[in-house]
Amino acid sequence: MPALYVMIPAALLLVGVAVYIFFWAVDSGQYDDLESPAHSILFDDQDPRHQAAVKPEESATPNDKEAPPRA
Repeated sequence: MPALYVMIPAALLLVGVAVYIFFWAVDSGQYDDLESPAHSILFDDQDPRHQAAVKPEESATPNDKEAPPRA
């Protein structure tokens, strides 16, 4: 029985802290956008140095295309 005198106030204090943290998170905007982070992992980041799909320029000089390099 004496353990209840310690455990009930401790449980109430723990619940009070949890409720305070929850309302702080809601007020600070932690739950404003729940879908964007889940969808953002599906899309690649735009890397400006990524050149895999870029075609080489067609304005190369004709001399570069005529003579193959010698080994």
